[in-house]
Amino acid sequence: MEDHIRFDAENCALLLLDQRKLPLVEETFVCRTVEDVVFALQTMVVRGAPAIGVSAAYGCCIALRQALTAGAYWMNELGRLLNLLAQARPTAVNLAWAVGEMRTAWGGAHDPRLLAGVWLALARKIQADDIAANKAMGRFGGALLNDGDTVMTHCNAGALATAGYGTALGVIRGAVDMGKRIAVIANETRPFLQGARLTAYELHKDGIPVTVACDNACSLLMRRGLVDKVVVGADRIVANGDVANKIGTSGVAILARHYGIPFYVAAPSSTFDLDTADGGLIPIEERTPLEVTHVGGARITPDQVPVFNFAFDVTESALITGIITELGVLYPPYTSIAATIGQRACT
Repeated sequence: MEDHIRFDAENCALLLLDQRKLPLVEETFVCRTVEDVVFALQTMVVRGAPAIGVSAAYGCCIALRQALTAGAYWMNELGRLLNLLAQARPTAVNLAWAVGEMRTAWGGAHDPRLLAGVWLALARKIQADDIAANKAMGRFGGALLNDGDTVMTHCNAGALATAGYGTALGVIRGAVDMGKRIAVIANETRPFLQGARLTAYELHKDGIPVTVACDNACSLLMRRGLVDKVVVGADRIVANGDVANKIGTSGVAILARHYGIPFYVAAPSSTFDLDTADGGLIPIEERTPLEVTHVGGARITPDQVPVFNFAFDVTESALITGIITELGVLYPPYTSIAATIGQRACT
């Protein structure tokens, strides 16, 4: 699955499979302005750290075309539009990373026609590199799974969350490509239900056995020996190895440690944020209460009762068995190893 993020260069439009409507409806959301891209990012038309980064890179191409309407002031307008993109969501580091890559390639050049070609090529490279990284992660991570394993996932870290193939689901696909029989338990992942709607959708289409479980069934499933390993994705990995991922991930990691189950994180080097020392410094996005108070448009909580809707939590590095990247698998202690991968990723 690599066609959920497409760019129409002729019309300078970003075409996204609208993940809000899956699995019941497959519909394309078209972004023609930066405001469209920001809306798509904030409302989760597209979500998942690597997919957000790829979409933002193409969003920069749209920003350039849009900025040219400002005439002689196009460079100032372009800077403003890039800031809008970079600030659309706070937790997933790939967003700022991708916009930063595009800014670096710009370098303040004054020829917008030349810049348009450079940026389009770079956005396509970011997309292709992400797919290649995911397949490399699949090979490294697939080797960690045994034939017959049942793997628990949390949220969706599959093709839909990336440019294609996936991070956590890429590990599962990698093991299957090796001829191993792998089954998956997909935590439903409240309140947006990425596991129930998206992970199950992807794996079912691929013919990989998948069972959806309520988030609060994790302890029972682990205690009964129904989970052999846990593999999740990440939205940000900081210098000491702490990981920000979808809300509920840290609870799954604590349970896995209690029951002696290996807990792996799969993420590309672009998800590492080595400028942030530890997970306590990661900004945690708070989303609209409507995601909690309503299901399918129907209210399920009493009117005027407040809710918490933190989108992410932080899993401490001490709970993580290994971090699977496109450069290999990192093991504790993570501080020095994470720094090493960061340096290699920048060369």
